[in-house]
Amino acid sequence: MELIGVSGYVLAALAYIVFILLLLAARNKTLSGRLVLLSSLFVLSSSVAGALQIYQGFSLKYVLVFETFKLAFWSLLIICSQSNINSLKDFFSQTKITQYLTIWTILSAVCWGAALYFPEGGKYIFSLFLLLNLWLLVLLEQLYRNAVVKVKWALLSLIIALGMSTVFDFVLFAQAAMINQIDFNYWYARGFVVAVGMPLILVSTKRIKDWSVNVFVSRDVVFYSSMLLISGLYLLLLALAGYVINYFGGAWSDVVSITFFILGGTVLAALLITERLRREVKVFITKHFFANKYDYRVEWLKSNEQLEVENSDNYYHKAMEIIFELLDVRQGALVIRSPLGKYHCAFQQDLPLDKQRLHHLVTVDDFCSKHGWIVDTREYATIENSYPDLELNIDYCRDQGIDIIIPMFKNKDIYGFFLLKLPSDRSLLNWEDRDLLFALSKQLSNYLSLNEANESIAESKQFEAFHRMSAFLVHDLKNVQAQLSLINSNAQRHRNNPEFVDDVFDTIESATIRLEKVLTQLRNKQVAESTLTKVNVNSVIDKVVQQRNVDFPKVSTEVSGEIEIVIEQETFYSVLNHLVQNAQEATKNDGWVKIKIELLEDVLHIAIIDNGRGMSEHFIKNRLFKAFDTTKENAGMGIGVYEAKQFIESIGGTIQVTSFENEGSIFHLNIPHR
Repeated sequence: MELIGVSGYVLAALAYIVFILLLLAARNKTLSGRLVLLSSLFVLSSSVAGALQIYQGFSLKYVLVFETFKLAFWSLLIICSQSNINSLKDFFSQTKITQYLTIWTILSAVCWGAALYFPEGGKYIFSLFLLLNLWLLVLLEQLYRNAVVKVKWALLSLIIALGMSTVFDFVLFAQAAMINQIDFNYWYARGFVVAVGMPLILVSTKRIKDWSVNVFVSRDVVFYSSMLLISGLYLLLLALAGYVINYFGGAWSDVVSITFFILGGTVLAALLITERLRREVKVFITKHFFANKYDYRVEWLKSNEQLEVENSDNYYHKAMEIIFELLDVRQGALVIRSPLGKYHCAFQQDLPLDKQRLHHLVTVDDFCSKHGWIVDTREYATIENSYPDLELNIDYCRDQGIDIIIPMFKNKDIYGFFLLKLPSDRSLLNWEDRDLLFALSKQLSNYLSLNEANESIAESKQFEAFHRMSAFLVHDLKNVQAQLSLINSNAQRHRNNPEFVDDVFDTIESATIRLEKVLTQLRNKQVAESTLTKVNVNSVIDKVVQQRNVDFPKVSTEVSGEIEIVIEQETFYSVLNHLVQNAQEATKNDGWVKIKIELLEDVLHIAIIDNGRGMSEHFIKNRLFKAFDTTKENAGMGIGVYEAKQFIESIGGTIQVTSFENEGSIFHLNIPHR
């Protein structure tokens, strides 16, 4: 056997001498070419040392020193090929290179130090080679899987050669780590394995002249590499456990070790074929080591743009179209949950949804409220326990054509669902699809609830406008009623007075004009245009006083001469009448109300003064001019002073109030004289 072992290592040494001479003749000065040369030199050194060790019987550690560097340079070659590193500058700045060298240095120093320091420390070196060979296997698998199709044929022979020797060494050192001893039957055969691999490596070096391999790191590749790494680490743990059993097991150690490894291998196989473990590993890798499938910023801006430019008046349709476009489907429905827990279909397109059977969504409602998950009914039907605690009527979903159920939330409560039917060839939703759909559903639920709120506000505004119009209508009718009441109260005494009869007709005409104006506003649903005329202020004041003096306290006037202004007469009269009426109502019957009128520097100043109960500063500031805020309870509408302020300010004037509680009030009206 020793002769066979020496022959194998000599053959390997001769093969690599030829290979090194060919490399030198090719004068390949690229970084990868130099790494191939260095790796080959260490293979040659290891083979020569292996042959001498068998022949002279010195320590195997000298051979393994060369093996340590050989594994390092082969691994660096694979990393450089994978990352297209072509210069020393890139070599030392590449993160993958520095990480490998750091870990390799630490592991080598620790294991070799332990091997030299402790008696029977060979197990540490064997463990080192077990780890380094496993690492090289993972790198080889990644390189081949990630390579584009056109370079796989060039890599194939290299992968076979290095993979063959690496797997052989992995088995060799795994066994050695368990029993702390090399199996020399394997060791003697090892030289032939190395020699056979050289021609295959030579083929790859001729096919890949510059060792620049374009690779694309796919998610599936990293997944399979990760599963391989997991398997290797698991086997290392089994090897360690086997060593412990063998050390303490005594006579039964071999039987127990074999039984343990059979059981351990069975557990590993069961874990690796478990679909749930595979899914979780794949999601973890994709989330943490790859760019996302979707650019969420782009998708968010895209959905915003769609919401802005969409022409449909039906905002439920808008939301559905955005979901349709994202998943490239055309069949679906939008179901909204009412506050009472009932469901109604807000929008439906080409989905055979029975609106009378929406109560089947109750179980989905409960499940989504707890977990916030998107439900893929196809996954629920095919993968057991994929949605724990969900009791879904799968027959109902199939009958209604529901493949995907996307919940929408509003204040952490279920707002509704998007129900979608996907094409039969569409794969199950992955975690990225779910994340994007969940984010988009939150955006659309806010959009839908906002539009519903806007509709509710618009409806409230319509009712508010109706009530406001009604209030002004009642206010105008109240003024007309006051005019007619004045006629009625004086009819008994003055019915035979011709002047009274003329005044009655004038009052009725004024009331008729006012009523026609009100009806015009009601028909057109807008404020009628005001008509400006030259008005005699003295005449208007006289009419106000005449109407108001039906009640107590009586109103007196102080007017400095005849004054005329251009103003809308009806409104001017109504404003003065209301302010005087307010003054009377705030004053006791034995009190007084005065109207002072004077023209000062082209400004008509009207002061309405009373000695009534007055108002607080807080009331004047916060309530007096506020529409529909009244202190008269059912007797007033709360718009008289508001209307007065709006009218005076609309013609460029001002209205100011001075008041002291229990002393009285003064309303100052300043109107531009035109």
